Amino acid sequence: MIDAKFIVNNLEYVKEKLKYRNCIVSLDRIASLYEERRKIVFEVDNLRAEQKSLSKQIGFVKLKGGDDSEIRSKVAEVSKTIEEKEKKLEEVELELNDLLLLVPNIPLDDVPQAEDEKGNEVVEYWGEPRKFDFEPLPHWEIGTKLDIMDFEASSKVAGSGFIVMKGKGAKLERSLINFFLDHNTLLGYKELLIPFLIKSDSLIGTGQLPKFKDDLYKVEGEDLYLNPTAEVPLVNTFRDMVFNENELPIYVTGYAPSFRKEAGSYGKDTRGILRQHQFNKVELIKITKPEDSEKEHLAMVRDASDILKLLGLPHRIVKLSAGDMGFAAAKCYDIEVWLPSYGTYREISSVSNCLDFQARRANIKFRDSQTKKLDYVHTLNGSGLAVGRTVIAVLENYQQKDGSVVIPEVLRDYAKFDKI
Repeated sequence: MIDAKFIVNNLEYVKEKLKYRNCIVSLDRIASLYEERRKIVFEVDNLRAEQKSLSKQIGFVKLKGGDDSEIRSKVAEVSKTIEEKEKKLEEVELELNDLLLLVPNIPLDDVPQAEDEKGNEVVEYWGEPRKFDFEPLPHWEIGTKLDIMDFEASSKVAGSGFIVMKGKGAKLERSLINFFLDHNTLLGYKELLIPFLIKSDSLIGTGQLPKFKDDLYKVEGEDLYLNPTAEVPLVNTFRDMVFNENELPIYVTGYAPSFRKEAGSYGKDTRGILRQHQFNKVELIKITKPEDSEKEHLAMVRDASDILKLLGLPHRIVKLSAGDMGFAAAKCYDIEVWLPSYGTYREISSVSNCLDFQARRANIKFRDSQTKKLDYVHTLNGSGLAVGRTVIAVLENYQQKDGSVVIPEVLRDYAKFDKI
């Protein structure tokens, strides 16, 4: 959430920065409501002071044995006015808060100002795409031929957008999850095993609600949703907490299946398992002091990129434009892995610096060791990594002419086999 005072004091600047962020609410309305709230608060404070003064007068009149009925009538009148104004204040604050929850994060100044992925900037390449001496197959054909993916069974069980992994395919996916978690913990991230069902307060805290409610699976009759990304439970583990400055930064990692309706992606990537309603993901989260979040962001990008290096998978790092970033991000790098069947790089991790955007919504603060004042932390998140997409990358990049797939060396101790 953006501080309303900042919006009001920098209205034209915020409008310009959000030009490509698909902001669906009126910033002018927010400014108007903020001023209306300030005016009502000022009036209520003055009325309370008047009420207090009149109450004291009643005491003096009583002490002298006089008639206090006129003053009591005035007190009742003031009290009624206060009640009316407080009711109006509640309405104004409710509308203001509802609008603020729909305002996306403000991009940092070095974020490309463009409306979509065409404005993204490639900042680094790693590895050379493999040159095949045969026609490489897409992962869905590899998976079917090796009998490690069962699209028919998944369709029967759950419909489209799901997959049943079988045998060595299932073992490969599980091996990747364990490898990711082990790698992350070696880098200092504490592993958390988290709930897969999430309350609405948690989804508001990280920014999925209210804007993206149509992409979430809700449990009927309960305030519970299926987890859309492990970012939500991991960040909200720290909701309503105050840290001492010396406790920061905090690094956590966790695995969770993620569930999304993918409502806006109809017709995209319909073949294979690139886009699923249910998919496994390992997440990285950092809680930092404001002045440290930029360097911690770059370090997190390296942490995720290093996993792909260990797997020997060619990839690139892309700085996203303002229009291509997620709702809560102030700056985001995508890590894209090379997929031979697509002939291009595809996202396998998004690493975002959210500044204090989520911390304001989730009320996560720290106490400055010098001033003892409270301030909001900064939160960062990134996939480390998306498991299903890594399976795709391994199958496609390590496929052999005889139809087999060689397992990357770093995974062999986990998988207990070196070829599928």
